[in-house]
Amino acid sequence: MAWQQRIPHILAVIIVATMVWSFIDPKDMRVWWAEMTPILAIFIGVVATYRNFQFSNTSYVLMSVLLIMHTIGAHYTFARVPFEWITELFDFERNHYDRIAHFSVGFYAYAAAELLVRKNWARPFTAMLFGLFFIMAIAAAYEIIEWQFAVIEGGDAGIEFLGSQGDEWDAQKDMLADTLGALAALVLFWFSKYRRQP
Repeated sequence: MAWQQRIPHILAVIIVATMVWSFIDPKDMRVWWAEMTPILAIFIGVVATYRNFQFSNTSYVLMSVLLIMHTIGAHYTFARVPFEWITELFDFERNHYDRIAHFSVGFYAYAAAELLVRKNWARPFTAMLFGLFFIMAIAAAYEIIEWQFAVIEGGDAGIEFLGSQGDEWDAQKDMLADTLGALAALVLFWFSKYRRQP
């Protein structure tokens, strides 16, 4: 097996190791489960479908960024991830680790477009539009879930899961970060071999 073929397996080992570390004494176990439930679902889904459909290594690398970043965020809660050096370097008023994690959500637009093109379900440009709108829909849905968790759970767990850090426009900025991540991933897709498929 060539080393390129091992990349998905190496990434899977890194992700599982990060998940195990994250589960050990997290800041808040309720928040950990709330944050990790969608991440575990994505990971299990990608692993379960690996035999039937293998994405490109580019897709696997891009998808892994969110899985790893979100797993780290679940351990500390996103507002408390040790990211002070970035906050201080750019003189930010808040911890922007969650914004970068949201940006990485958008990377799934590449995998969505790749799937549609390789399955011949859509032409490349249409697949790219679907990838963009798919991410925007997921971003909006997740913000609604965050809001409802915060309302239902309340207390510190609700605040930590919401992660707004006092920013009244947090939900909108998170959705923008998701969308910008999708656009960045689709620029990469535009220069891939899949965009040139008939």
